Amino acid sequence: MAQALEIISDEDRYYRADNFPKGLTRKVVESISHIKNEPAWLTEFRLEAFKIFESKPMPSWGFFPNFKVDIDEYVHYIGANHKKKKSWDEVDPEVLKSFERLGIPEHERKYLAGIEAMEDSETVYANVKKELTDLGILFCDIDTAIREYPEIVRKYIGTVVSIGDNKFSALNSAVFSGGSFAYVPKGVKTPMPLQAYFKVTAASSGQYERTLLIAEDGAELEYSEGCSSVQDKGTNFHTAVVELIAHKNSKIFYTTIQNWKKNMYNWTVKRGLCHEAAHITWTDVNIGANTIKYPGIVLQGDNSTGDILSLAFAGSAQIQDTGARIIHVGKNTRSNILAKGVSLDGGINSYRGLVKFTTGSSNAYSHVKCDGLMMDDRSQSHAYPYNDVSGQNGTLNYEATVSRIDEDQLFYLQSRGLSEDDAKLLIINGFCEGVTKHLNVEYSVEMTRLIRMILEDGKVISEHSDSAVS
Repeated sequence: MAQALEIISDEDRYYRADNFPKGLTRKVVESISHIKNEPAWLTEFRLEAFKIFESKPMPSWGFFPNFKVDIDEYVHYIGANHKKKKSWDEVDPEVLKSFERLGIPEHERKYLAGIEAMEDSETVYANVKKELTDLGILFCDIDTAIREYPEIVRKYIGTVVSIGDNKFSALNSAVFSGGSFAYVPKGVKTPMPLQAYFKVTAASSGQYERTLLIAEDGAELEYSEGCSSVQDKGTNFHTAVVELIAHKNSKIFYTTIQNWKKNMYNWTVKRGLCHEAAHITWTDVNIGANTIKYPGIVLQGDNSTGDILSLAFAGSAQIQDTGARIIHVGKNTRSNILAKGVSLDGGINSYRGLVKFTTGSSNAYSHVKCDGLMMDDRSQSHAYPYNDVSGQNGTLNYEATVSRIDEDQLFYLQSRGLSEDDAKLLIINGFCEGVTKHLNVEYSVEMTRLIRMILEDGKVISEHSDSAVS
């Protein structure tokens, strides 16, 4: 007698969106793909990544051993149970409150080209103005892009940050959910910044957004994002992958302010690829979390250029291991790295950077400047530069400083009528200005408030003190 075939229902084969267990298994990966109704090629992409993730050990260099993170202690998909909103009136008040904390007034939000909000693993709000559509600009969350523009996503995803690049690029590739997608056609410029916002609310969960931005020949793309998380006792894990592709003569300007809670692990992989005469600027601000992140640029095309501007604050029980990676491949390439780190209340801040001139490059130029500011005797500031110059006729300048607030500067400012707290705020804002001046206006306003909150929390200045410094 022929054996009866066992029929496995979807309910047994896949997890429900609101019922994922802790840990990472093949069933978790397949369930995410099933919930999103993804094409077969993307399911295969995820499963290949899962195999690579399992095969790679946790990193053992730098500060990694300090964190002792167990991936199986986190839930890797949190269904937001929301349909996408099309009107501000429909958006959860908590999400709106988060936008307000970023300093974006309502009239600015309505003016912006497009804003998308992601809560936990799913995008809950997305709006694209007709102005973008008329210009041929595509801007949406990555899940929508996979459904509506699969040929573009399939062409570019994983081409700048490969699945096997490192353990965390494999992790994100296996379980990513949400994130931004933008495509700007040839010769077109975004009329105003595209904006996205990511928020983590579920305790003991992982968030894995995936961002893919493409600027065609001669295009210009400006994108800004903010991130925050709900304060609670449980830790969270965040691993994003961001890929930028700047084609010939195009420009991409990417800005992020990550204001996570302190008991969060933030290990993000960000990289851009510049073709001939293209330019990429990363502006990266890190507040909260224990962070390991080094935005990178591959200057592949001749006459391509890149800037990485980084600002990190390390407070009590925090390690901020941030920096930059730039690889010069083409001829006549130029790069600039500016890294600023503030350590207070026993925090550890470090710059970890790589600048490489490959053997095929010639007449490459790079300038690297990293500055550390320590606010007390218990805090630490480190620099770990790695420079590999193999090309011909290249020039690389590197400078680093570590300092405390100058008592003479404090005395001078106080003698001019400022209080000690106002004087400290003025000095620290001046220290950060090399990075913050590149932020959009609404983010600059938020940064001023955030810097005050950080200094109050670290007991550098008095809480709720009246300030003449804005």
